[in-house]
Amino acid sequence: MTAAVPALAAITFGTMLGETSLSSRHARALRARGAVEPAGDVYRAMALAYPGAFAAIFVEGLLRGSAVDGWFTAGLGLLVAAKALKYWAIATLGERWTFRVLVPPRSTATSAGPYRWLTHPNYLAVVGELAGAGVAAHAPIAGVAAVVGFGLLIRRRIAIEDIALAQR
Repeated sequence: MTAAVPALAAITFGTMLGETSLSSRHARALRARGAVEPAGDVYRAMALAYPGAFAAIFVEGLLRGSAVDGWFTAGLGLLVAAKALKYWAIATLGERWTFRVLVPPRSTATSAGPYRWLTHPNYLAVVGELAGAGVAAHAPIAGVAAVVGFGLLIRRRIAIEDIALAQR
């Protein structure tokens, strides 16, 4: 076994902490501007499932004694590409990006950056992060479970976001 999985876990959770801080700052600013949060959001489930999914992936990888090989490299490549897409979406949304669904007054859907081609690029990126981590860590069971489970939460979240934006 190598130190690759622990290093990947440290980087993943480190970036997650940075994203959490940014999301919190944005949420405070949006609420100060009168943004509303729709009922029925799956935020609490996502807040537990997202780090939990990565933890499960990395634990399975450690238990399997994963190595730095072609699978690790491919997974890392997917994870990096997913992070790039996610940060492009974050940069495009600016202050409007948060972990929560917060819709400011007179808000409209974004059509710049990756939103020109994808309705919800951030969620595609999240699925890519989970899949990439699963492949890199050699965690097929936790990786598939994470993608499917979190994918179901994303599906519900997208429905809530779309309704909230349509009502504004």
